[in-house]
Amino acid sequence: MRVGNAADLAVIMMDVGDASQAQAVDAFVAVHALGTPFHRTAWLRAITAATGHRALLLAAVAPSGDIKGLLPLHHVKSRLFGEALVSTGFAVDGGLLVADDRALAPLAAAAQQLAQDKGGVSVELRGGPAPGGDWRRRDDQYVGFVRPLAADDEAELLAVPRKHRAELRKALANPALSIEVGRTDRLLRDHYHVYATSVRNLGTPVFPAKLFKSVLQHFGKDADLMVVRDGDRPVSAVLSLYHQGRVMPYWGGGVADARRLRSNELMYYRLMGHGRMRGMSRFDFGRSKLGSGQAAWKKSFGFDPAPRVYHIWSADGAVRDVNPASAKYQRRIDLWKRLPLPVANLLGPMISRGLG
Repeated sequence: MRVGNAADLAVIMMDVGDASQAQAVDAFVAVHALGTPFHRTAWLRAITAATGHRALLLAAVAPSGDIKGLLPLHHVKSRLFGEALVSTGFAVDGGLLVADDRALAPLAAAAQQLAQDKGGVSVELRGGPAPGGDWRRRDDQYVGFVRPLAADDEAELLAVPRKHRAELRKALANPALSIEVGRTDRLLRDHYHVYATSVRNLGTPVFPAKLFKSVLQHFGKDADLMVVRDGDRPVSAVLSLYHQGRVMPYWGGGVADARRLRSNELMYYRLMGHGRMRGMSRFDFGRSKLGSGQAAWKKSFGFDPAPRVYHIWSADGAVRDVNPASAKYQRRIDLWKRLPLPVANLLGPMISRGLG
C-alpha cells in the first residue's frame, strides 16, 4: 500500500505478518545505530497479539527496493484515554528511524495523513529525530539512563557510588537471597506476581499478563526473566530485552519487603553480569519521570540522566493525557494503592490496555 512519496522515495505500508517484509524491516533495524527493540517487528506483533492494538508500519523505500526509513506505529484505542497513533505502543523509545534524512519529512507526513484518516487522532513519537514542521517537542517529562558495562563483577561493583555500593554489599552477603534467570512458566508467574504488587503499591494499573508472555514468545532468546527469591518467596523480578549490545531491564519491580532486603539492588547488579556474559556492552536502565524517586535511585546506582525527547502532533492541538503524574489522576492513584491485590489485578489490565 503506497501512502506517499517524496522525490525518489515512496512511503508504503509494510505488512508485519509477511515473512519477507518483516525480515527486510528487521535487517534494517539490526544494522541501524539508533535501532531499538521497539522498532522490531517482534515488538509490533507482540503488542498487537496481547492488546489488540493494530500495528501500522510505514517505510520509505528507494526505487531499488531498499528501505531508507521506518516509522512503526500502533493505533491505540481507549474509552478512558482516547485514541492515538503511537510509536510504539507500550514502548519508551521508538520514533522515526532513517538512513537517509530525505525520508524524515515524507514519513512524518504519512503519519499525519494516517491520523487524519483515523478520525483526526494525535500522533506520539517516543524518541527518534525531530520530524520538522508543526510537531511539538517534549523533553521535560522523562529522562533515560545508559552507561557501559564494566569489565567484570568487581569493576561493576566499584562503578556503583560508595553509599549505594554499601547497600548492594548487604544484599550480596545475604545467603537467603537467590537468583534465577530463564523463560519458564514458573518464572513468568513469579514475575507477574511481583510486578503486579509493585505497580499496585505505586498506584498504577498493571498490564495484562499476556503482554509479558507475548513479548517473551515473540522475542525468543532476545528476552528473558530474572527473579530474586528470599528463600522460596519471589521478592524482585524483571523482564529484560537484549538488542544491539544493550541489556535493557524493561518491566521490573519488587514487593514491599524488597527495600529492606535490597533485592532490587542485587537483581540489577546480577543482571549487569548476566548481560556481560551474553556479550552485551551497555546497560540501558530505561526511562523515569524527571524529578522522581526512581530517577534519583538510578542516579545513585551510577547512571547519569539524559532527557528523553518525544514529538507529538495533532490537527487540532489536542493530545491524550496518559501521564500518571498529571494532577487529575492523583486522587485515583491514591485510591488504587489501597485496593486489594486480586481486585487491582482484575481491573488493572482493562484500564492499562488503553495507555499504550
